[in-house]
Amino acid sequence: MLDIKFIRENSDIVKNACKLKNITLDIDQLLSIDKELVSLKTEEQNLLTQKNGLTAKIPKATADERPALIAESKGMDEKVKALKPKAEALEEQLKGLLYLVPQIPSPLSPVGKDDSDNVEIKKHGVLPKFDFTPLDHVQILEQQNWADFERIAKVSGSRSYSLRNEMVLVEMAMHRMAMDKLISKGFNLVSVPAFAREEALFGTGHFPQGRDQAYFIPEHNLYLAGTAEVQINSLHANEILKESELPILYAGYSPCFRSEAGSYGRDVRGLIRVHQFMKVEQFVICKNDPEESAKWHQKLLETSEEILIDLELPYRIVECCTGDMGTGKFRMYDVEAWVPSELKYRETHSCSSLYDWQARRTQTRYRDSENKVQYVHTLNNTAIATPRILVPFLECHQQKDGTVKIPAKLQRYMDGKPFIGKAVD
Repeated sequence: MLDIKFIRENSDIVKNACKLKNITLDIDQLLSIDKELVSLKTEEQNLLTQKNGLTAKIPKATADERPALIAESKGMDEKVKALKPKAEALEEQLKGLLYLVPQIPSPLSPVGKDDSDNVEIKKHGVLPKFDFTPLDHVQILEQQNWADFERIAKVSGSRSYSLRNEMVLVEMAMHRMAMDKLISKGFNLVSVPAFAREEALFGTGHFPQGRDQAYFIPEHNLYLAGTAEVQINSLHANEILKESELPILYAGYSPCFRSEAGSYGRDVRGLIRVHQFMKVEQFVICKNDPEESAKWHQKLLETSEEILIDLELPYRIVECCTGDMGTGKFRMYDVEAWVPSELKYRETHSCSSLYDWQARRTQTRYRDSENKVQYVHTLNNTAIATPRILVPFLECHQQKDGTVKIPAKLQRYMDGKPFIGKAVD
């Protein structure tokens, strides 16, 4: 959410941001509603001022004067009451439109319409070469009895999966490895519920546009969150923190749920696009300072790189263009790991800086060294998300005999095993 004063004074900049992010929003209409609301509130305040003046006169008035003054005062009350419904309706309209206003993207972000315009900025690692016909991740899982798709779909519906045997341990090992790394970097490890109230999803910016991606439980008025970012972002809602408390670093571990509405027919094989997954999310709350935000954005990006290096996976980093970065993002990177069966990189991490866009929605603030109340900046990035990371992991580390290599840094979480699986003929 942007400050309405900023929108009033910089309407052309905001309109351009809408254009850059492919957002259809009538900023002139928003400003017209704002102007009408300001006018109504001014009228209301003037009426209240006049009423207060009349009220002050009543005790000093003569008996003959008082009835007229009292009647006039009541008339003022009626006029104020008549204005309230219209003002409240305009406030709701304005609030709804303000939720749609995008963050102004960084001037360093590439301009583009969609992910095809994202810009590759780095590659790391050597792509695997095989002296045998490699399998895709589903074939590997089925060959080793590491997952079930058909039976669990009968129980839980499409896009479900059930990991089995050693793959369950691999998944847990990856999360533990990521958690240990974040703890060593000063992050507070937190587990969060799967549930969140509607206001928390508005707080991150997943609502109002992303309602079709969330599962709703109407009898409890709760939603299943698609990332721990949702819950963590609201932990300090309506608080005024001390500057000395910043930055606050959270590593959020949670089950995540996404309906994947609109993606039918795309990427539905195996573990790539499922409805439920587990994730460790990096989340930073820092001072309202561009340099501080940029520093933490790089640190979050470096941490996800370190995790992929520890997993010995080739990856690349792309900077997301304005049309692919999302409404609230100031600047955004995707980290993508190599998937041999598809001969392409697939996103495993999404690293975002949002400045104070989320903080204004949640009213998360701090008092700075000059005793001024400021909105915090928020940033987030994946640490590890399963089962998606298992796709490049299995395919890149598969061996000729059917086993899968366990990278050295992960072995300590797998009882020291350098390989898993049974050799096949």
